[in-house]
Amino acid sequence: MPVAARRNVFTMSILQNALNSASEEMFRVTARTAKSPIIYDVLDFSTALTDPNGDVIAQAVAIPVFIGMLDFNVKNVVAHYGGPEAFQPGDIIITNNPYISGTHLNDVALIMPIFFGDRLVAFALSKGHWNDIGGMSFGSWGPGRTEIYQEGLQIPPCKLFSAGKQNTDLVAVILANSRLPDMCLGDLEAQLAGLRVGAVRVNRLIEKYSLDTYFDTVSYTLESGSELALKRLQKLPHGRFEAQDALDEGGPDDQPLPVHVVVDISEEEFRVDFSGNPPQLPFSLNTTYPAAVAAVRVVYMALLDPHARYNQGFVRPLKVIAPEGTIFNALPPAPVSVYWEAMTYAADLVWKALAPFARERLGAGHFLSIVSDIVAGVDDRTGEPFALVEPNPGGWGASHDQDGESGLVSFADGETFASSVEVLETRYPLLVDQYSFNTDEGTGHGKYRGGFGIVKDYRLLNSSALFTTDINRSIIPPWGMEQGMPGTPNYILLSSAAQPPQRVRKIAAQKLGQNDVISIRTGSGGGWGNPLERNPAHVLDDVRNGLISPVVARDVYAVVIRKGLWEVDEAATEALRAERKGRQSPS
Repeated sequence: MPVAARRNVFTMSILQNALNSASEEMFRVTARTAKSPIIYDVLDFSTALTDPNGDVIAQAVAIPVFIGMLDFNVKNVVAHYGGPEAFQPGDIIITNNPYISGTHLNDVALIMPIFFGDRLVAFALSKGHWNDIGGMSFGSWGPGRTEIYQEGLQIPPCKLFSAGKQNTDLVAVILANSRLPDMCLGDLEAQLAGLRVGAVRVNRLIEKYSLDTYFDTVSYTLESGSELALKRLQKLPHGRFEAQDALDEGGPDDQPLPVHVVVDISEEEFRVDFSGNPPQLPFSLNTTYPAAVAAVRVVYMALLDPHARYNQGFVRPLKVIAPEGTIFNALPPAPVSVYWEAMTYAADLVWKALAPFARERLGAGHFLSIVSDIVAGVDDRTGEPFALVEPNPGGWGASHDQDGESGLVSFADGETFASSVEVLETRYPLLVDQYSFNTDEGTGHGKYRGGFGIVKDYRLLNSSALFTTDINRSIIPPWGMEQGMPGTPNYILLSSAAQPPQRVRKIAAQKLGQNDVISIRTGSGGGWGNPLERNPAHVLDDVRNGLISPVVARDVYAVVIRKGLWEVDEAATEALRAERKGRQSPS
């Protein structure tokens, strides 16, 4: 008998939403109690609840790629211990093994089995970025690593708590390996607080609705998620779709590294195949299988139903193939600390393959890279170590019917925020000299133009600091659609009084001095459509708003602006456009 026939669907819907609310409360409690700005200000973490099998049944609206891999965390940890019977009330497991949990060593997962009486009913989990977990340099991640042992402390699945008793020796080992032990301890306790809230809420819901209703709701959630996904699959184009691209590095003689994907969509399956991609690299751009799957799940959700609540049932029709030992499924001891670069390409390939056929949901290419950076050292004011670690926003691609968004974080960090200037200047020894749209670099022009990246200038007030970054889409820009122009690149300028500006995209622990400036320049999104088809009124608006110059309006869009009146010279524009279109026509 179907679940819905045995129980009241309205009751199950209420309980389903209550479980989602519980996961959101876990998220808010963690954010409010965390010690690091990357947790409480940027929100670089996620929380969720799973069933006893590790299937996600409720999750907070948080960083998308973390959400898409949380089931791997639970299932692999349960398998490590030999099954669910290995756990008892009061246990909490900790791990940061990227091959098990995805991402990199900085992202620490905590998993709590939830019991109702003596019965295992759920797992609560939290995965968050810790600013330093040891390794070669401050912040742990970065270029220059050739194996994971150089990237920080590896924590295999371990019981942080056994039957409610904390493993204090394990905590001591973790803190001894971090340059920021107070931050690690504060964020650990915040994640634990979130888990405990989840456990309390699940138990209260079972007390209110009964154990049978709870498990019926779990089944109903997964089944309805799967049913909804299959319905949405009917509306997608069916067939085989392919795309090629290249990372900025990794090929012979440090040339761009070609990557590709094949996507097969039918009424019952969404199959993504990364077979034939390059072997894992001897540097940190590799990603693990859970992260590659999570990245694809983000695009899959965007295509099928961007407003659906994520649960494991919804992704049942999705199959991801990534052969072991490749950049999309790296194996130990491959370095993976900058995993997000290959991971974002995994998603962008699927995006690029389907954008021409899913115009209502997918735009042109965006700046893609997380454009993350580390500014770290010892604060002259306090004598205490500090580490600013952050993602940076950039420009998104245009759609078939509107311009791209400006100043948004990459799809992978979707629900995170850009760091607040007030927090930056309060917590770290620096000033933000400038924070603006990156209009000087231009954008991906088109009938609809790409969104703009940002310029953010940090002036170091400290006597010294170390700077690290590792960026892609710095050489090969975001792609345009239907004659839309490519976007612009990501890069960073390092400036000092002693030498001219140094343009970098990949650098590890570069020493900086007082008054040196770090200028973060993120790229713009690709354009959609022929620029000559852009509405002149929209071109005029961009000129008035300082986004493009009158020269760009004329040279790219064939729109002549009369600067004195800030009007379009319609006659001159019509003549210029006719001339340009004549040149483009075949002879």
